[in-house]
Amino acid sequence: MNRKELQQFPKDAVVLLLLLIYFPVGISLMFIRIFIGVHVFLVSCALPESFIRRFVVRVMCSVLGMHVRQKNPRSRDKNTKLYICNHVTEFDHNIINLLTPCSTPQLDGSTGFVCWARGFMEIHAGSGAIGESLQSYCSAEGTTPLLLFPEEDTTNGRAGLLKFSSWPFSLTESIQPVALRVTRPLISLSTPESSWLTELLWTFFVPWTVYHVSWLPTVSRQDGESTQEFANKVQELLAAELGLVATKITKADKAEHIKRTRRVTPGSIGLGFMSLGTDDRRIAKMAQQVKDVLPHVPLNVITKDLAKTNCVDTTITNLLENKEETSMEAAGISTFGPSKISSYSSGPASTLKPAAKTFGKSPTDRHLSLQERKEALYNFARSQRDDSK
Repeated sequence: MNRKELQQFPKDAVVLLLLLIYFPVGISLMFIRIFIGVHVFLVSCALPESFIRRFVVRVMCSVLGMHVRQKNPRSRDKNTKLYICNHVTEFDHNIINLLTPCSTPQLDGSTGFVCWARGFMEIHAGSGAIGESLQSYCSAEGTTPLLLFPEEDTTNGRAGLLKFSSWPFSLTESIQPVALRVTRPLISLSTPESSWLTELLWTFFVPWTVYHVSWLPTVSRQDGESTQEFANKVQELLAAELGLVATKITKADKAEHIKRTRRVTPGSIGLGFMSLGTDDRRIAKMAQQVKDVLPHVPLNVITKDLAKTNCVDTTITNLLENKEETSMEAAGISTFGPSKISSYSSGPASTLKPAAKTFGKSPTDRHLSLQERKEALYNFARSQRDDSK
């Protein structure tokens, strides 16, 4: 059993003991549910799309341990063409589809039979024409609404939301946010690099998995509002509904973290609060404050230092004073491109004092120049933290 599978096991000794006792039952339950799952798949293929089909499949999924609960079902807008949801598991689109007809395009991964069997809509278009194809789909009459996940990757749903990509919000002028929270006993939710098949087997193994779906009111883009501003607004709404943090961590940041964890010990701390099951939201908020001030520094470096200092100011000082080491760490994300890195900088950051245009002639001048920049960064960090309060 590799490290990423071990990350799903509980660290609490009592819960781990209960898991060991439950293990023979879970194995037996998994094989029984695999047999039943084949019949669920055949029934879903045989019945036409209708309320009866969704009801029957939902009842059969309950036997598989997949229970669905929804909040504010009357808030669901029947005229909307686009649902926006946070991404927790590889089966989120199947769960939403049990409640209302919707289509989720397969943007990457397997195509053909596997794509169809998993309930995805296959798009026959080039990479540059996907947006145009989906926009035409939304504007067509009689089509089912689209369900998109702007995080573009899964999280454990316990600490924060990944930064929302802006392209889904350019498809229509109004969308309906859908908040999804998933709970299960004994085993953590999906871990980095876990496949959909592994996640399915764990779902069959545990006694139950509960999907809590909350329908939020429809949101429309205001005049003069950019697609990224619209995406950020919807991200904040979903984060508030779920009690999570709306972060600026992207799918690329998560991929970088996974790549780094392959080369370090299991105890390393990077984006762990998003994907490794750590629920220290205070550290997550502090890391975001430091990231706003030092956008070029990777989040795994920031979080690692915060775990030692537990102080935003001290971490900023450490990162500035060890800038050579930080630059080496940051070099790993240079493949994202300059535009990707610069996009992390927030608007107020432009008020910071720029670096000296010339290199100081004496050590004293160079030290003063560094001190001035550090002081400006400290003041900005404090102002950002005061604003967040």
